[in-house]
Amino acid sequence: MEVFLQTLVAGILKGGLYSLIGMGMTLIMGVMGIINLAHGQLMMVAMYLTYVCFHYLGIDPYVALVVSMPCLFVLGAVIQKYALNPLMAVESILPENQVLMTVGIGMVLTEIARFIFSSNYRSVTTTYSGSAFFVGGVSFSVALTVAFLVAVAFTLFMFWFLVRTDLGRSIRATAQDRDAALLMGVNSKRITIVTFGIGSALVAAAGTLLMPVYYLFPDIGGPFTRKAFVITILGGLGSTVGAIFGGLTLGLAESFGATYIGMAFDDMIGLLIFILVLLFLPGGFKRLTKV
Repeated sequence: MEVFLQTLVAGILKGGLYSLIGMGMTLIMGVMGIINLAHGQLMMVAMYLTYVCFHYLGIDPYVALVVSMPCLFVLGAVIQKYALNPLMAVESILPENQVLMTVGIGMVLTEIARFIFSSNYRSVTTTYSGSAFFVGGVSFSVALTVAFLVAVAFTLFMFWFLVRTDLGRSIRATAQDRDAALLMGVNSKRITIVTFGIGSALVAAAGTLLMPVYYLFPDIGGPFTRKAFVITILGGLGSTVGAIFGGLTLGLAESFGATYIGMAFDDMIGLLIFILVLLFLPGGFKRLTKV
């Protein structure tokens, strides 16, 4: 039972960060109607920013959120305005070409990181990176617990933002029906730029929060893009609530797979669930949620 509880806790803590990653992608998907296949690479950029802040400026990784999130918001907004919006404006160009553009952007970001930092593995080691506290015999990683709580705070803030602010309502309206939103006076180009920036900032937060307990190298973006895609499909395309369930599901699947099957199979378990959802619940958790 203790092993089960330990695995459950690890899966929930990891799933909370995955939810933050998935929420960023699902926002972009809901508004633009495309999968951002540079999502993980944007996270990688934020992780390198955190690494630089820690090693060269002495800034704690969690404090580095005030650097990585605004920087990635600006980067995401620039990518949307100058790389994706021009493609969206040409009606003859298929949506698949916008997806291919994000693939190209991801490759460029990866190679820029490789040129600057080389392919060596890097990490951020703090006094709390390996620390843990115990509750009833179950250990909680201090770094992951703090990261989980920060991720929950960001998630709650995003719900407040989307439900209570005019900009948030405009984003939701554009995601639900772009043409109707245009008729109501919503500036769709501005909304896509802001949404891509917010999605990039959210994944930047996840990357920064992971740095005290994770390693870093230029190609790390690929696996996290895959995870974000799986979470988006599990949760239902465009569903922010679904992204939370999708992230928790993937985190628990990987955790239990690593414990009861083997560390080498944690990704396989998540992808297996992904396939089962496509077969038996094509709409993902979106069928069960309304947001």
